[in-house]
Amino acid sequence: MQRHDIIVIGASMGGVEALTTLARQLPRDLAACVLLVLHVPAQHRSYLPEILTRSGPLPAHHPRDEEALAPGRIYVAPNDRHLLVEPDRVRVLKGPKENGHRPAVDPLFRSAAGTYGSRVVGVVLTGALDCGTSGLMAVKREGGLAVVQDPRDALCPDMPRSALEYVAVDHCVPLEEMGALLTRLVATPVAPRSRRRSRQVETEVKAMKVDIPSMDDPPSPVEYAKPSYYGCPDCGGVLFELEEDGLLRFRCRTGHAYTAEALSGSQQNQLDGAMWAALRALEESASLSRRLAAQARERSHNHSALRFEERARTAEAQVSLLRQAVLAASPAGAASLEADVSDEKEQMG
Repeated sequence: MQRHDIIVIGASMGGVEALTTLARQLPRDLAACVLLVLHVPAQHRSYLPEILTRSGPLPAHHPRDEEALAPGRIYVAPNDRHLLVEPDRVRVLKGPKENGHRPAVDPLFRSAAGTYGSRVVGVVLTGALDCGTSGLMAVKREGGLAVVQDPRDALCPDMPRSALEYVAVDHCVPLEEMGALLTRLVATPVAPRSRRRSRQVETEVKAMKVDIPSMDDPPSPVEYAKPSYYGCPDCGGVLFELEEDGLLRFRCRTGHAYTAEALSGSQQNQLDGAMWAALRALEESASLSRRLAAQARERSHNHSALRFEERARTAEAQVSLLRQAVLAASPAGAASLEADVSDEKEQMG
């Protein structure tokens, strides 16, 4: 009789504390493989396996690519690598980012769901935005169980709240009850059932492996994906629009993927960078025009000097306007700008 012996866990902000607490609760003889993704910066080595090994009875480590799966172990996604599941083994790959993350939660969940179906338990813990929701949908679609940390118990409740909004979650519990729940679920038999693997899940897992037959093909089956009006923030390619149970997502031909919320945040970051680049270019233009005007004056080229001075004044006026827009684009900047305006009004009486 099969059991729920594949546990996949996703966490982001506040995840180290949450995962440490959960590792402490799991029994030494847990008859399941535990695979987890914590969003970590690509440039920093993750010490999460050492932390989890010290915190609980189960050994944790960063697996090698194609390493065999074994029960009673915790497999932690290395920084800057996706962790995927295949029959009896894991894959550790540098595939395209999802929601700006590598490793990302959703690819792990999808690959486990597509491989092991109803044997999978997907767990979404504390974290920002809506990462994990799409992957948890795949777990449910393939017959697995969905478990979510109670948002009131999470340091950052965004990920659990999103999962609860879009997924028919089986269990929503505070962290202190999570270990006992997972232990109980692992001991629960899974009723055998026939299933047909989702073509959508297969296609998206292939994208993480950069296993696409042709760059001319859309990244997903045509019955549920269509070209959007938006470009991919990572590579500039056309994003294809996918909607599953109300959750709007996007994926480009090379495999980069975003939820609508993550795409919006990425676009805001791009806009912020573009505005600062424009501000720098205008300031440099004004500075150069002033220098050219001074040089023209020294050589008695008055007509050229006037032309460069006018160009400098125009650029400086644009700098002033753009600087106000840049500062107002962030809460801190808006507060600073408001304070500056208030000071100017006081000085003017």
